[in-house]
Amino acid sequence: MAGLWRSYQVLMAKRPWTVQIITAGSLVGVGDVISQQLIERRGLANHSMRRTAKMMSIGFFFVGPVVGGWYKVLDKLVTGGTGGAALKKMLVDQVCFAPCFLGAFLGISGALNGLTVEQNVTKLKRDYMDALISNYYLWPPVQIANFYFIPLHHSRALIQQRWRFKGVTGKRTDRT
Repeated sequence: MAGLWRSYQVLMAKRPWTVQIITAGSLVGVGDVISQQLIERRGLANHSMRRTAKMMSIGFFFVGPVVGGWYKVLDKLVTGGTGGAALKKMLVDQVCFAPCFLGAFLGISGALNGLTVEQNVTKLKRDYMDALISNYYLWPPVQIANFYFIPLHHSRALIQQRWRFKGVTGKRTDRT
């Protein structure tokens, strides 16, 4: 296991964007598998590989690049490694980034699930506030710890998984 971790560290140093994007897609895919198997209790016979592939594509092409880029910007906006800086980063992240990103994530997942524009707008109106409130129950303390204790290139992997669920409710964000 230690060798695997060292290999990951080397890859992160050499190709951080590639590793972060692959990590994001993989984590979002694992999140969908967990959702289908443990939360929805579909069983292996009823598992939707197509849905898992769609969620992984959102992770690869949206979550990974956007979250990675945002964290670079955030790290330049708020500098330092103190508790105060971690608190400021969390506030900027949760007030500025989370609401916009969550809306985009819900919209993209709805579009990939074949919703019409009208259906997607209805879904956003129905699910957005619940998802945002659930986000605020869990993620501010996680973000403070993340920004204070975890180096930037590793913190992205933790947070990329947050967009998979509505937070503490365990409800999926991409359900139509």
